[in-house]
Amino acid sequence: MRLISLFLLIVLTCCSSPKRGELKEWMEPSGRLKVLATTAMIQDLVQKIGGDQIDILTLIQGDLDPHSYQLVKGDDEKLGFANLIFYNGLGLEHTPSIYLALAHNPRAIALGGEIEKARPDLILTYGQDVDPHIWTDVSLWKLAVPSIVQALSEKDPIHAEEYRRRGQKTYRELDALDQQITNIMQDIPEEKRYLVTSHDAFNYFSRRYLASSEERADGSWEKRFQAPEGLSPDSQLSPYQIQHLIDHLKTYQIEVLFPETNLNPDSILKIVDAGNKKGLNVRMATTPLYGDAMGPKGSDGDTYEKMMLHNAKTIRSGLMEKK
Repeated sequence: MRLISLFLLIVLTCCSSPKRGELKEWMEPSGRLKVLATTAMIQDLVQKIGGDQIDILTLIQGDLDPHSYQLVKGDDEKLGFANLIFYNGLGLEHTPSIYLALAHNPRAIALGGEIEKARPDLILTYGQDVDPHIWTDVSLWKLAVPSIVQALSEKDPIHAEEYRRRGQKTYRELDALDQQITNIMQDIPEEKRYLVTSHDAFNYFSRRYLASSEERADGSWEKRFQAPEGLSPDSQLSPYQIQHLIDHLKTYQIEVLFPETNLNPDSILKIVDAGNKKGLNVRMATTPLYGDAMGPKGSDGDTYEKMMLHNAKTIRSGLMEKK
């Protein structure tokens, strides 16, 4: 057991750390701003605006779950070395070690918190919990652009005009991406626009792209999305949760459930198995969605734009597939 635990610790440490060459290069003096992003989605957005004036590194790499990420050896050095740190906030990076390192750090900017200040009406809450998955709605994610431009410009005023110009370009690109995803989702008949995934990462996506304007206005859009696991993944499902999902599948005649790339599909498989035993005809999609993590380099999810288009096209294909 000790050997297994040691092996898992080594794997976790290796998987959560940047490649040694990448880290060494980032820490070399270059005259550019040293920027740290907690997630790949943030890294991608900040890189577009920072361009060649910044050196950026992602803290939580690969398929690691940002909800449960704990700081590992070497992370303190990265956090201390960075001129600026961009993180999601809204409870995404919530384990004690990373929360304490970010929450009161004057060099750390919570992009979700800035969006919440600007548009509190668009942030979703469930009881005491805030839904942090704002990047799944492109029209909401683009609202992070001004905060990034401002932070980079204050640290590096010499290149402020370049940050402003790239920020405007990025904002326009995100507008176009938002419209493209809207068009893809409109291909799906309204009676089929019901999404079930591994965990509650797609509330914002469903409100924006699956619901009608009337449903968004009166709050009934929530029927468009369900997940067996909550905002922070937990594969331990109660009989009540399983039955609730089965009832939902039956009510809206949903036939396909989508796994996510960085989560164990067990919860989805449990729902599929239980549903089929009760006479439903449901299945798990063969292609997973990108939820809390982007894809590896060279995949169709290795940029934010590609990730979002992959999700939209996969959902369209799965919901419209004829059995």
